[in-house]
Amino acid sequence: MGPSPPRVIAAARRGGAFTLIELLVVIAIIAILIGLLLPAVQKVREAAARAKCQNNLKQLGIAIHMYNDTYNRLPPSGNNWANDTGSWLVQTLPYMEQAAMYKVFSPTTSTTTTTGNDVSSNYNANGQPNSRLPYLRCPSDNYDPNAIATNYVGSLGPQCATGWCGFNPNQQYCNGAAFGWGYGTSPDHGNSASAVDIRGLFNRLGATITFASITDGLSNTIAVGESLPETHDHLAYNTWWEYNLSGAAHCTTIIPINYQFTKPLNTSCQNNTTNWNISWGFKSNHTGGANFLFGDGSVRNLPQSIDHGTYQKLGCRNDGQVANAP
Repeated sequence: MGPSPPRVIAAARRGGAFTLIELLVVIAIIAILIGLLLPAVQKVREAAARAKCQNNLKQLGIAIHMYNDTYNRLPPSGNNWANDTGSWLVQTLPYMEQAAMYKVFSPTTSTTTTTGNDVSSNYNANGQPNSRLPYLRCPSDNYDPNAIATNYVGSLGPQCATGWCGFNPNQQYCNGAAFGWGYGTSPDHGNSASAVDIRGLFNRLGATITFASITDGLSNTIAVGESLPETHDHLAYNTWWEYNLSGAAHCTTIIPINYQFTKPLNTSCQNNTTNWNISWGFKSNHTGGANFLFGDGSVRNLPQSIDHGTYQKLGCRNDGQVANAP
């Protein structure tokens, strides 16, 4: 007589089932594989975000050059304290396929006089309709994605930028002559309408900067770089079109790249986002550095480990000491 059917079925069930130990081993293997895969996925994501960020800067560089071809000067931010004619980002709108928005802001069309339409009368606290421009945000920045802000700031170069609360660790670097770097002290925060007083390529009071005045060479001079609204008080106002509060021309190279704040923010002078001697610096969420647009339109990632003197020479347009980016 052959084996009974019930015993055969029971044996089959025992042979095809997972034991608890086997199940735990499988789960552990899956967890290990996920742990190995996740960093690779994050690296791919960051590489894509970094490439997008660099492309944003590249497009802004093209717009800056097109503006210069038209007006023989770099796009200005503002005009004077009493007349807001818009940030340099407003001036480049027609060259970024944003002519309709440019008409909404209706800034001055004059580059030689101090008269013009006041941009501040053409917006409200919530910003203009459709004024959130994707090319003004770096994908690596996790600051409020709905904020009408920019990550891209015109460079003041090694401009003096004292804070208000007595903690000024970087102010010493705005006197480059003391370190043999070829430039002297300058008005704090770029507060001058005279190009003689501006170390870099941009400021907020409409100083006329030309390519001819960049005597150290376009390929050796920073034009625009990244910053983070989270730790830059003016960028956090979320008004990229405004000449002053937008922060669009409010970064100095005297502050090291990716200067670190201690958190929580704004609990002391040493970590205060309104302390311009530490907040008005170029920074990003990219690993180890930040992206920069140079005067010739090239885009490079500068490491935060860059020699500080070399960084100042790349920031200053006319110190007579040409430096090559690492």
